[in-house]
Amino acid sequence: MSAASRAGLRVGLGFDVHAFGGDGPLVLGGVTIPDAPGLAGHSDADVAAHAVADAVLGACGLPDLGTLFPAADERHRDASSIGLLHDVMARVHAAGWSVVNIDVVIAAEAPRLADHIVAMGESLCEAVGAPVNVKAKHAEGVGAVGRGEGVAAWAVALLVSDESTQS
Repeated sequence: MSAASRAGLRVGLGFDVHAFGGDGPLVLGGVTIPDAPGLAGHSDADVAAHAVADAVLGACGLPDLGTLFPAADERHRDASSIGLLHDVMARVHAAGWSVVNIDVVIAAEAPRLADHIVAMGESLCEAVGAPVNVKAKHAEGVGAVGRGEGVAAWAVALLVSDESTQS
């Protein structure tokens, strides 16, 4: 058993990507980005919130977001991804884990996200109850994201077992 496992620490990685073409506004990290096309998806297609959710779920060994909230389930149509993240966090806490911190990278050619980074971090931080760092990157014309076809996000989460904080 590794020192990290004995210490009650786990790391999770989340990824999500959606194409432009949704009917609603562009929502990233729980923040509506004005004057930008929406992403296609069953929920609001918030790739940042989805990546964060999958990172924390993976770190504590729970099923992924698509398993918990399948696209075939009409109850989740147009759902707020931040709302889903709140539900995920209740499951994470019930499993005996807490988030230490999360790091998120959002890749998009457009729109420019610099003016929204702080608000996204604050929104995600409120949802997970821990520090969240958000960065925006360009794909430099490479691949579907680089061609401006959509937005992708990656998240890494560090979790600690609630039992390890009791000792």
